Amino acid sequence: MNVPIVTAEQALEREAATIATLAESYTLMRTAGETTAAILMERVPELRQRGALIFAGGGNNGGDAWIVAAVLARAGCPVTVESLADPRSPDARRARDDARAALEDASPASWPAVVVDGVLGTGARGEARGEQAAAIGRINALGADGAMVVALDVPSGLDSTTGTGGTVVRARLTCTYGTIKRGLLLRRDEAGEILALDIGLGAHAPGTLPELVDAEWVRRAIPPIPADAHKGVRRRLAIIGGGDGMAGAPMLAARGAMRSGIGMVELLVNPANVPVVQAALPETMAARWPVTAEDQDRVLKWAHVLLLGPGLGRTAMTRALVERLLVAWRGPVLLDADALNVFEGEPRTLGTLLGARPAIVTPHPVEAARLLRLDPREVIERRFEVGAGLAKTLGATVVLKGPPTVISAPDGRVAVSASGAPTLGTAGSGDVLAGIIATLLGQTLDPFASGTSGAWVHGRAGERAAEGGSVRGSTLRDVIECLRDVWSLDDPAPRAPVLARLPQAGAQR
Repeated sequence: MNVPIVTAEQALEREAATIATLAESYTLMRTAGETTAAILMERVPELRQRGALIFAGGGNNGGDAWIVAAVLARAGCPVTVESLADPRSPDARRARDDARAALEDASPASWPAVVVDGVLGTGARGEARGEQAAAIGRINALGADGAMVVALDVPSGLDSTTGTGGTVVRARLTCTYGTIKRGLLLRRDEAGEILALDIGLGAHAPGTLPELVDAEWVRRAIPPIPADAHKGVRRRLAIIGGGDGMAGAPMLAARGAMRSGIGMVELLVNPANVPVVQAALPETMAARWPVTAEDQDRVLKWAHVLLLGPGLGRTAMTRALVERLLVAWRGPVLLDADALNVFEGEPRTLGTLLGARPAIVTPHPVEAARLLRLDPREVIERRFEVGAGLAKTLGATVVLKGPPTVISAPDGRVAVSASGAPTLGTAGSGDVLAGIIATLLGQTLDPFASGTSGAWVHGRAGERAAEGGSVRGSTLRDVIECLRDVWSLDDPAPRAPVLARLPQAGAQR
């Protein structure tokens, strides 16, 4: 089951649509609380001795918290509940009343192993104030002292849609229900590890929602390499880039491609960089930029897929070269970096040049802002809408790099890759990603499958590199080397009731 990525409004619509099919609405709240409590008892053995301090607000999020308290108390765990307000809904009142009976025989949690944040939920808007802000401060202080802070659905104070918020709970674990809220992916430092838990929401709400990419997605999207494959079957990639002083960018793209199964790579670079490339990457070919008709004809007859842009430079020559190649070549193409920058403010011109072909563009937010003449902050805040709109304008799949990375197809499909770690926040990371995606595009001719799968694999390699040591001590070379193991796609499927697990991505040294 692919997990939807939703706004607060979409999450509430989905819940309402599910409730309409149930005998009683309380079923969802009870399932959320019971499932969370079971996860906590499995993960935190100290709960039996040290117990949990639970903060319950007046909304349905507080109702979930009361149910967690009841389940833990009945299991013999010490439990203390801090009630911030009387429950506002009938379901939340029922949860509180049921929990009070269970708590009568429970010991208080004087030194809690777990602090449960049920102060504010998905529908909360604006900054937390007053008693709610004070509770958030207490929760964070307990977390700083070593307690495991667990947020229900979203960390309190965090806007579920935009990720904005002033005073916000810093959770070590967020248990979110049936869907993953956009805000969680935009504020991974506060969300900690994210578990999407199945509470029976199903797919009742109308409309198509963005979905989370995972290892199973990639296994379905990218076919295995056949036993009798040769370099032609694995396809030939031409990378056009490497301007003055930028020979490293196309070489990093080539390394990403070679770690992702490409058959042959040729780098077309500034003539002065040809010997540099040949010495550094003997497994590739190198030649000067195809500026003559003869050079261009040779490259286009040889290649199965073109990657334009890594280190190419923002010059008139770049614009002319990219335009000429796009007119002469009608096959699959990926545009990155300077191949996009030279079309600043001209997305429709670029869309006309791309035409009806398998095409992908891979901008980071500043490059997308430059292309669309927007403020980069708008692109970051509205990355889902901006990516989808740009895909329709260009007639190409847009991989708007993250975190999270949002992949939009011109037909309206949207997916999200939330894999990744701060190891990827370094120069050259995007070049590696471009090489990975270009390889998949050449092999599948499916831009959406290639963009989604390449983004996830790249991000997972970043996670693996961080797992092996520290972020500060890891380099892009470590990420590239991790690609081999990531491509085994041996990440186990989540075990019910977990639909998806996203590891803690921030606060790493």
